[in-house]
Amino acid sequence: MITRRHMLATTLLLATALAAPVHAEDKPAEIRIGTQKGGFFPAVRQRQTLENAFRPLGIEIKWIDFQFGPPLLEAINVGSVDFGYVGDSPPIFAQAGGAKIRYVAAVKSDGNTQAIVVPKDSPIHALADLRGKRVAFGKGSSAHNLLVAALEQAGLSWSDITPAPLAPADATAAFVKGSVDAWSIWDPYLALAELKENARVIAFDKDVHKPNAFYIAGADFVEKYPSLVAKLNTAFASEGVWADSHHEDVAKAQAEATGVDIEAIRRFVARSNYRVVPIDAEVVKSQQVVADRFAKLGLIPKPVNVSDIVWKWTPGS
Repeated sequence: MITRRHMLATTLLLATALAAPVHAEDKPAEIRIGTQKGGFFPAVRQRQTLENAFRPLGIEIKWIDFQFGPPLLEAINVGSVDFGYVGDSPPIFAQAGGAKIRYVAAVKSDGNTQAIVVPKDSPIHALADLRGKRVAFGKGSSAHNLLVAALEQAGLSWSDITPAPLAPADATAAFVKGSVDAWSIWDPYLALAELKENARVIAFDKDVHKPNAFYIAGADFVEKYPSLVAKLNTAFASEGVWADSHHEDVAKAQAEATGVDIEAIRRFVARSNYRVVPIDAEVVKSQQVVADRFAKLGLIPKPVNVSDIVWKWTPGS
């Protein structure tokens, strides 16, 4: 029998449910951010900007270091990192492998911070001279895409070179020892090679294609905490505006955070831009070209549709 007391209790429960915010987010104890020596996350880390922005919310910021993009995205995929910054290729390889990631913002690079370099006295002077040569690059990294695009431009195929997939630390050693003929690499490793080894650039990114870099978050993190993702983007965008007009301050903070030679960092910072923007149709189209390039060569297990994993960020939201 339904009693009056039972009806009142049911009515009270219904009213309470309706009054609760439909899109209320839980609050994580910490946000884990993957960082590399490239980009400017180390400078932001040194300046404690995110810590100051999220501490009032009771959220701690934890920074986790990676050599380059692919392992960072694998960490995001398995849920041990929430947010990070990578070049154009890592998210394509990750998406093709079924990783649970989302593009959440972009940096439209000027194409000055990544290049293919050779030893100072190398007989290689043009991209076409790479035929038959052993070339180092980070597998699945933005340098991988630069190398593939450069070979295309020179009328060479992937089989015309001897690929040497190496992480930055191993590639540095191989380049210094002369066990590779050329190296596709990004800053600050590029700047270090120029300054310490007198490496000679045969092509920058901008000579071959128009690159982009990306802020990536875990799919589950985006779904659960969209306002926090927007707040992260906004914080980095604000830092980017500051960084574009404070190169020396950025260089000092970056050098302190990474231990990389300050002169190499100054060179890196001087040719960087830090403008964080929403991902628009132009960026998606450019990124799809990269994805199709890798699919055509069979370097990823299946074709991907980049727009399937883009999260729309509206600044100010």
